[in-house]
Amino acid sequence: MQKNRFLPFLSAFFLFTMFFSSTVLHAQIGGRGTYDFLNTTVSPRVAALGGSALPIDDNDIQLTAFNPALINPAMNNQLSLSYVDYYADLGFSSVQFGKKIENVGNFVASLHYFNYGKFEYADETGNRDNTFGASDYSLSLGWGRQLDSNFSIGANAKFIASQFESYNSFGIAVDVAGTYLSKSGWLFSLTARNIGSELKSYLPGDASAMPFSMQLGVSKRLDHVPFRLILLYDHIQKWDLTYKDPIDLKGRIDPITGVSSELNGAEKFADQFMRHIILGGEFYIGKGLTLRGSYNYKRRQEMQVPDKLAMIGFAWGVGIKISKFQINYARSTFHVVGSPNYISIATNLDSFKR
Repeated sequence: MQKNRFLPFLSAFFLFTMFFSSTVLHAQIGGRGTYDFLNTTVSPRVAALGGSALPIDDNDIQLTAFNPALINPAMNNQLSLSYVDYYADLGFSSVQFGKKIENVGNFVASLHYFNYGKFEYADETGNRDNTFGASDYSLSLGWGRQLDSNFSIGANAKFIASQFESYNSFGIAVDVAGTYLSKSGWLFSLTARNIGSELKSYLPGDASAMPFSMQLGVSKRLDHVPFRLILLYDHIQKWDLTYKDPIDLKGRIDPITGVSSELNGAEKFADQFMRHIILGGEFYIGKGLTLRGSYNYKRRQEMQVPDKLAMIGFAWGVGIKISKFQINYARSTFHVVGSPNYISIATNLDSFKR
């Protein structure tokens, strides 16, 4: 009887997810819509483990921005600050705070700010005069509830703002997620992100699609080894994630005939399947040190320069617990020109009470 009590909640959750996701399946991949910054993480831990929704239930408040089903009572009065030193003068930052309200639920408030630096005005003759800025914002309120010892659900409600020079845009979106923890310790997670719409577009009558995406993740902390294995299937809503590069760096277009030599058969299937897969892991050294790493096949295929493969698609990070503070750092290799630096610090304010 106890389990049956939660069946209406689970049914409503999955019906809600499927209904809204079916209305936005036309959403594009890779910045062809609006607010694509919503799929960019500011968390070092998320960046080090592939940059997507993580199925890890260990009370890390930073993970809830991508997976609200992880919000729980242990995050009460937890505070987190993050910063990303991106390319050039781009800087991303976020702040998150958790609060448990009796008889209401567990909440996490988040503010994400993306600053794209300063740009110079220039007329058609190249004369430059003054500068302008560009930035994106996201303010969200997340809610999470554990239905029983195995199931938990959660949602983020987000207000989105974007300002490029004198042009601005506003929108709203929600994320919904659910997790299941098996008796053997396997954690499964399903997320549907950025379900919503643009309320005000940059230009009248020019509304764009939201960067909707769905993820399925699984993780397991091994029984006899201090290691957690993480496997993600990203972008459930779209099978073919291949990108046809017009520059043709890989030399697949015949310069004489203009005919492209495409992959086919099993090779094509394997390539398309692997573009969904993100593989990561955490290695725990004692109680205060964690090493992290991941491989993102899709990122490597899209961002690599054929004669300078380097470590594109790989990411790594480290977590250190010092007294009452958890400090995380990560580097994620997007391109041969360099890697962004991610850093965060988190603490629970209750630990300072005497």
